[in-house]
Amino acid sequence: MNLRPRLNGLPFQPTARAVLLLAAVAPLALLVAVLLPAAWVLAPALAGALLLLVALDALFAGRFVDVRVLAPADAEVGRSLRFVVLADFARTAARRIEAALALDPRLVEGGRLALALALAPGAQAWEGAGDVVPVRRGPGLIEAVWLRWNGPLGLGQRTAQRPLERTVRVRPDLSPLRSGELQLFLRDADLGQIARRIRGAGAEFEALADYEPGMDRRRIDWKSSARHARLVAREYETERNTQIVFALDCGQTMCEPVAGLARIDRAITAALTTAWVALKGQDRIALFGFAARPLVATPFVAAARDFHRLQDAAASLDYHAEEPNFTLALATLAARLKRRSLVVVFSDFTDPTSAELMIENVGRLVERHVVLFVVMEDAELSGIATATPEDLDDVAQAVTADALLRQRQQVLQRLRRLGVRVVEAPHEAIGLRLLDAYLAVKRRGLVG
Repeated sequence: MNLRPRLNGLPFQPTARAVLLLAAVAPLALLVAVLLPAAWVLAPALAGALLLLVALDALFAGRFVDVRVLAPADAEVGRSLRFVVLADFARTAARRIEAALALDPRLVEGGRLALALALAPGAQAWEGAGDVVPVRRGPGLIEAVWLRWNGPLGLGQRTAQRPLERTVRVRPDLSPLRSGELQLFLRDADLGQIARRIRGAGAEFEALADYEPGMDRRRIDWKSSARHARLVAREYETERNTQIVFALDCGQTMCEPVAGLARIDRAITAALTTAWVALKGQDRIALFGFAARPLVATPFVAAARDFHRLQDAAASLDYHAEEPNFTLALATLAARLKRRSLVVVFSDFTDPTSAELMIENVGRLVERHVVLFVVMEDAELSGIATATPEDLDDVAQAVTADALLRQRQQVLQRLRRLGVRVVEAPHEAIGLRLLDAYLAVKRRGLVG
């Protein structure tokens, strides 16, 4: 964006240096008044002279002409975003010019970005740049810009302020899609723009072939083998239109930060990365978000060119400080699915009691669908449990953390016994683990 506000009627104020100088002169004026009572008039004269000097210094600071704030209209959560402020002055003798931007807390913690402006050799405008890392998705407002510059003596300063009311849209992080590793994978894998017929995997019958050592014996077609007087095996083709639903819990636990970003943001990145690969493999993808009630339910997308619809839906998922209603959410999702699908559930829990309803409702979903349950490892608890204790408090914390980790594993083990495939990994590896789990489900032909 390119903003050109015009500011007039600039005020001026004394700087911290002027205040310190006045504080230093005050005792001297008091001493003169005590020793030479007749010369008491010198004290206010000194103060007046100092104030006049401040006004003259602010006058020589120069006149503000124009300002431009440059920032991208779109950004990705967790990725660096650069703001540039360009300011034009007429006949300025300022040695230091500062700028400050009032920003939405989504863009920077505390909502303020301070910049120092410098005049490059041969340049016409003073320029300053600063980087911020957005920590929340959604519209981030740039509310106002402030400028402050001093006179040549550093005694008087002038300030200017202008409301901007511009917005930076903070969207999900798609940097994994641009990574060289994923691009190499898409090039070399059995996915992509050309539909390949993949035999030997999947569940859709393709053809009969002679049985060879190493083949799965369950694929032997005994009737055909008897008819041909030799062992004949069935070959299958991998399905290309698997229905995949990414169900994202947007409740309180998923909104807690992990390494500076909310769990839900890291889950969205993993979901969109896998969705992109699945679309390249000609699968059908839908997004489902829920908290105390269903929030987003997109139709199935079948082409990579429509990926932006999933991205927009994911960007609209807000943060909710409330407990998720798994009963309502998963019942609503099950009612929408008319055929066997792969359901990827992103969620988390704090203790076995809060996980009871989740286990019960995910168990119902497994009866008709293949379910992947994706959860991030609790690095904070693991760090407390494995840290070397230095006193009794550390020992107590380690014992409590270890007990919580054991309870967490018990919940995940219960899900596995129900037939749920659990994907648990550190936040930085959750996307790759999910992609591996998705490809394993495809290779085994579990969804058809």
